[in-house]
Amino acid sequence: MKKKILLADDDPEILVSLSAVLNSEGYEVITAANGREACQKFKEEHVAVAILDLKMPVRDGWEAFERLTAINPLVQVIIITARPDQYPTAVAAGVAAFMEKPLDLPLLLRTIEESVAEPIESRLSRLTGSEPVARFLRTD
Repeated sequence: MKKKILLADDDPEILVSLSAVLNSEGYEVITAANGREACQKFKEEHVAVAILDLKMPVRDGWEAFERLTAINPLVQVIIITARPDQYPTAVAAGVAAFMEKPLDLPLLLRTIEESVAEPIESRLSRLTGSEPVARFLRTD
């Protein structure tokens, strides 16, 4: 059974291209063009990982993140953004990983694979520890 990935971004090119890459890697991709749509689809699907852009219309990525984690606190969320200086917020929020655009696809794919495979006990430990750790995905 294919693992489902929720991909939310208001840029249609990113939705199409990243969906194609994820599909070719064996994932089933559910797309959303804004935060509200992402939350609606999240309620309807069992998602292994959610990838959220921060700057989206209707409901931004942080609002969507709050609602997704209210529904399922253990969901793995990867934030992707062109907005600088958001990593401290990502750490405080408890996201699984954070990546600034432009995206490094091999690194993102490795992180998705690791997130899907992370045992629940490890996720719980990371979320309830004194300092939740969000991986900052960068190539430098």
